[in-house]
Amino acid sequence: MQPRLTYGTVRKTPRTAIYVVRVHEAYIDVEEADTIAARMRERLARRGEIAADVVVVQGYDKNSLRLYGLPYSTNRVRAAMFNAAIQWMPLTLD
Repeated sequence: MQPRLTYGTVRKTPRTAIYVVRVHEAYIDVEEADTIAARMRERLARRGEIAADVVVVQGYDKNSLRLYGLPYSTNRVRAAMFNAAIQWMPLTLD
């Protein structure tokens, strides 16, 4: 069964963004997080964003959050989440 996914963006620079994919109602391991990130990168590549940075998030509160991605990006996403600066939208990856 596919987990329910949502996504949002965090500004990295004025011209680039970090894409955040949040996993709901499921626990994933590192390999599954890598698969989700790769599928999101493929989707973004079809839109013309070749070097997109993707962070996968799992968990519901400050104590149970787990972020998968590059250290710089995960720190930016964590700060944005704690400041409620991410607007989440439904995501379906084919």
